[in-house]
Amino acid sequence: MTSDAYQFPVAISRLSEGETSREPQNLRAIQWLADQPGGPVAVVTPQKQVHSDILKRLVATSGVTHHSWRGFSTGSLAGRRVLYAWPNRMHLNGLWGVDADALAVIEWNEDETAEWIEDANPVQLFHGRTVEPVEERTDRHEPLPNGVDGILEHIAAMAAGYSSGLKWNEEDKLKADMMNRPERWAPVTVEQVRAKCRALGMRPDDVDTIAGFLQRLKEGRRFNVRSSYRTFHFN
Repeated sequence: MTSDAYQFPVAISRLSEGETSREPQNLRAIQWLADQPGGPVAVVTPQKQVHSDILKRLVATSGVTHHSWRGFSTGSLAGRRVLYAWPNRMHLNGLWGVDADALAVIEWNEDETAEWIEDANPVQLFHGRTVEPVEERTDRHEPLPNGVDGILEHIAAMAAGYSSGLKWNEEDKLKADMMNRPERWAPVTVEQVRAKCRALGMRPDDVDTIAGFLQRLKEGRRFNVRSSYRTFHFN
């Protein structure tokens, strides 16, 4: 097990210092995936047209399925060994809960993958060396004041009970509390809330949603909340 979010082997192939071509990086991902047990191979690329000779040969191989982002569903990756080429942050977020046998990501932009790497804890593939996953996490966060810790723990527990993540009513409760008890949230930073939500194992999309709410509050913006929750606040 690589992480709590991914119950199967996960790796990311990264461009190494001195490499002037992406092909060795692509080959590292393919070779790692070939060594993993599991079902047939599925390749995901941003478009059907692929500007890589190595990947062109792979997708032309019998038994290999090729998906592009357009019309793509992560459900089609179940029971497969997946090569995911050049995903951005949004598409990496969409891999949460995928039921694959193994996953090899080919990195394009470090800024897009940095947070995913922390959460997924993958094997990192470089030229001539492999960085193994962190064996034991020691992340420690100072408790957030004014009951914010407990609120986020409650929201995380509710979201964990839904297959699709946070529901609208939990979002409305959170937005209403931010509007009705702004003093509660004033000393808390967006980065602290984001770190707490990630530590609670929340889905990346839910982390973005909650951090986005607080960012909007900090900017002095209002929320649209359904009438049944407009006066709501957490105790």
